Amino acid sequence: QRTVTVEEFPISTTMAGSLLEIEPGGLRELHWHPGADEWQYYIEGSAEMSVFLAEGIVVTEQFEAGDAGYAPMGSGHYIKNTGDGVLRVLIGFNNPRYESNDLSAWLAGNPVDILATNFGLPEEVAEKLPKEGHVFLPG
Repeated sequence: QRTVTVEEFPISTTMAGSLLEIEPGGLRELHWHPGADEWQYYIEGSAEMSVFLAEGIVVTEQFEAGDAGYAPMGSGHYIKNTGDGVLRVLIGFNNPRYESNDLSAWLAGNPVDILATNFGLPEEVAEKLPKEGHVFLPG
């Protein structure tokens, strides 16, 4: 992921952008942007994206080169490369600063007993959850 924000491009006071390149079978893990909507333009490859919305609503779509996708601010979403080649996605954010909350980093930042209690898991299962952030997961 290559990201350009107002820090690198000071004239960009209302938006930031990223270029994602995901290997075949790879995944941009579940994450959410607390301060921006996300617009995607699929440049190359094929993908699946799921967006997790309010009240348990999940929308899963398939994308090919030339398609556009959208994830509203605060909605959890992931992008998975479902093709045989590299997936390239151009992403725009309506905030000049990039911010992302990644699921693995969020899990790693919470004590095991808190995770076990909130997810209704035995502590030995919660202990196996990620201990570090990943952002991209290999296929």
